[in-house]
Amino acid sequence: MNNAKRKYEEALPATDEGWWQSVLADEQRYAPPHPQHGNVPKHKPVQQEKSEKVETVQTIEPVQADWEAIKDLYSKDRIVEMKVTGHNRGGLLVESDGLAGFVPFSHLIELAGKEHEVNRDLSLETYMGKTLNVKVIECVPEDGRVVFSERAALAEPGKRAELFHNLTTGKRTRGTVTNITDFGVFVDLGGVEGLIHISELSWGRVSHPNQIVKLGEEIDVQVLDISAERCRVALSLKRLTSNPWERALTDFAEGTVLSATVTSVLSYGAFARIEAGVEGLIHASEMTLEANQSPRELLKEGQQIQVRVLHVDPSHQRMGLSLKID
Repeated sequence: MNNAKRKYEEALPATDEGWWQSVLADEQRYAPPHPQHGNVPKHKPVQQEKSEKVETVQTIEPVQADWEAIKDLYSKDRIVEMKVTGHNRGGLLVESDGLAGFVPFSHLIELAGKEHEVNRDLSLETYMGKTLNVKVIECVPEDGRVVFSERAALAEPGKRAELFHNLTTGKRTRGTVTNITDFGVFVDLGGVEGLIHISELSWGRVSHPNQIVKLGEEIDVQVLDISAERCRVALSLKRLTSNPWERALTDFAEGTVLSATVTSVLSYGAFARIEAGVEGLIHASEMTLEANQSPRELLKEGQQIQVRVLHVDPSHQRMGLSLKID
């Protein structure tokens, strides 16, 4: 490894496993208990149907799960046809002659990104008895867990392996926003979904990911970390641009008067954006307020103002501002 590449990779953050614990947090909160070993029926090798794209799993009587066969479905990125047999607030329960698993709400084509727009129970009830084309996206034998995705099945079989072969840490690539959650954004890279954690969306403060991207939007991203074995790709949006806080001490020196945009107003003050990724706090004590007047009565979100820089703390990405210019 040359020195430039080593320095680049050392600069990348270690991927926080907590990112991935939150990926299916909402779905797993309502998901059924994981079946114990021996409760999942064993199945024969997958047999090809007339369609070369969709395969149906044939099984025999319930015995201990044949995890090698399930892993084969996962490793070969095959599409299988499953019947919906139940649901809970987290998603759908699906089966195919004994092979059973769970399809999270966010991995249903028609419902992804609509968690706060539809009635979960009523929407999931409409799937009962239907068959879905899905792919295995998570296979954990020790927990007896198999997770399927309808959205992943939009990509042709084997596409996942091809994409993982071409993806490298630090690579810039393009994808489509498929889901926006409180903790981050899912981006389809053409058959594999990556996650942009909320902390990787902007160098500045982000209240919610929908402030930065929109569902269905095509965006450029940088690959932070890859785990082909677990079908996980960590992405970043902010690292496509330089960190503005690295030059904050010179560009936003103390005492400098700058133009800013109010981004949020609170009881104790307001935040204002100097430029993309750089926000500062204007404490109420740094505002000229009348008796009993609150910051919300003085400032509004989106308002253009002039501020004076009081102090800058690049290491913690903090800046103190004042409306008292003179």
